[in-house]
Amino acid sequence: MEIKKASKLDPKENLIFLITNEKELPITSFTKEELSFIKKELKNEQKQVEINRLNTYVFVVLCDKENDYKAAEKIRIAASNLLTTLNSKKVVSATVIGETIKIVPFIEGIGLANYQFLKYFSDKKVNTFNKLNYYTENKSDNIKEIEVLVEAANFAKDLVNEPLSFLTATQLSKEIKNLGKNYGFKVEVLTKAKIEALKMGGLLAVNKGSIDPPTFSILEWKPAKAKNKKPIVLVGKGVVYDTGGLSLKPTPNSMDMMKCDMGGAAAVIGAMVAIAKNKLPYHVIVLVPATDNRPGGNAYVPGDVIKMYNGKTVEVLNTDAEGRMILADALSYADKYQPELVIDVATLTGAAANAIGHYGVVAMGNTPEKTMNKLKESGNNTFERIVEFPFWDEYNEQLKSSIADLTNLGNGAGGAITAGKFLENFTNAPYIHLDIAGPAFIKKQINYLSQGGTGVGVRLLYDFVKNY
Repeated sequence: MEIKKASKLDPKENLIFLITNEKELPITSFTKEELSFIKKELKNEQKQVEINRLNTYVFVVLCDKENDYKAAEKIRIAASNLLTTLNSKKVVSATVIGETIKIVPFIEGIGLANYQFLKYFSDKKVNTFNKLNYYTENKSDNIKEIEVLVEAANFAKDLVNEPLSFLTATQLSKEIKNLGKNYGFKVEVLTKAKIEALKMGGLLAVNKGSIDPPTFSILEWKPAKAKNKKPIVLVGKGVVYDTGGLSLKPTPNSMDMMKCDMGGAAAVIGAMVAIAKNKLPYHVIVLVPATDNRPGGNAYVPGDVIKMYNGKTVEVLNTDAEGRMILADALSYADKYQPELVIDVATLTGAAANAIGHYGVVAMGNTPEKTMNKLKESGNNTFERIVEFPFWDEYNEQLKSSIADLTNLGNGAGGAITAGKFLENFTNAPYIHLDIAGPAFIKKQINYLSQGGTGVGVRLLYDFVKNY
């Protein structure tokens, strides 16, 4: 969708006014009859008023007086609702008028909601709305920033929506390389031979049942005058498809959407796209271990003991707990950068999804409280809200093995937490674990959250790094 700044209002254009009360209505833009109608509708508690001028439409959107994160979310939702109207009326373009603080979430909402994944349709029913102009008397420097962020989130959706027939681990790395060229960050891809040489036992074990090789992608953004002396490392789970391995997923139809099991990888890749494009002054490294998890002839099995990249041994109790196996190697690899902070993002557990649904992101970690509070603040800013789970050491009791250093599965109590505690064993850095199993993929569009991949995590991580 094209977004441009308008230097003046075109009376022949479709117009969208963002107001907080009727006194903000620009009298010269309406007839007396129109003003009377709008005021009447607003008194009847209508949040969106429509005027049909035969050749054009005028919409008035009533926003909250507050300028907090809840008000911004209401504007995003209002934008997505209005978009439905615009597309139903075959409207191609419109100009939005208001304060920058309201235009920003409006652009965000309409840009995220207008996303479509049409690659595999022979008859592509493309949304008609494709151009949004904005007019404001306020300073509007961050409009371009939000445009890039929407683009990055929508690209993450593309990755999640791609089926395994296209997006193998190898293809994912190719996509990352192309993004690096286009957006200006460095990319190094480790092939299977290099992964074997490094003895990344977790990643190799999960890959054993597949005929496609694994990859390990390293993305780096290092500006000349970075504010952080040590990098922030973001790690994304890149299981491009998950059958559960030999521990086949037991839940009916649960495999139908398992192309989304690389949603964590998509989130950190999308975040890197936005960070590099908007030239944030922070040194950031992204690690993406990638493979599919299949029950092939040589697949790893329950009972196997795997030696991980950092030398620890893991008794495999369930091959469907594969995400933590590949993330563990990536977290250990991150230690070589002596990071200031490590955050992993993963569609890791049904326990997290069952706990809070699609409404937020489950988080846990061992960082100072101020760091987690910063992340929660970013969660509010983007409305990818954070629910912090406890991270007590007692949960490690569930991970004890009789024949190895750890098992890869707890006893079922606090499953999302034991997954996080397992991963904590593989990093020496201050650490936060984000489980996005609930919001990463939805079967039906919810407001501006697209059907399928939602791109969750991109905006959250970008806002966190921006305000770091």
